[in-house]
Amino acid sequence: MRKCGYCGSSRLKRVHRTFLERFSYLAIYECRECENEEFVPRRYTFHLGENVRCPRCGTLRVTKLRAPDRIDPMASGLLNYLEKMAGGGLHHCCFCRLQFYDRRTMAPRTTLTPVQPDPMPAEAAPTLAAEPMGPRDKASSDV
Repeated sequence: MRKCGYCGSSRLKRVHRTFLERFSYLAIYECRECENEEFVPRRYTFHLGENVRCPRCGTLRVTKLRAPDRIDPMASGLLNYLEKMAGGGLHHCCFCRLQFYDRRTMAPRTTLTPVQPDPMPAEAAPTLAAEPMGPRDKASSDV
């Protein structure tokens, strides 16, 4: 069951595509609550671009293999065969467990770093030099 990527609602309705949208998208859904549109791209669009993508699910989180795995299936089709003949490397998608050939470069890995809170602003920070240093109290200096 599809869910809205914006509000999480499962109330999606299919929207009619224009003539040009039919070449790029398999389907377009609109959320009935927030009116956000979700696009389902066609599979051949995963072969376009500058980084390696899984031909089945489209994720960029793939790993490079040295040799074919005997357990996971190999992608079939003309585009996979052409990538192999063009000298593409063997890649593996961990989500759909698919092996495929691709000659493009892998996307850079992104790591999330925790955001450090900003130090206190200068107006809110207590200042020690704000009070003028006056003469000492005689009672405390005589002791």
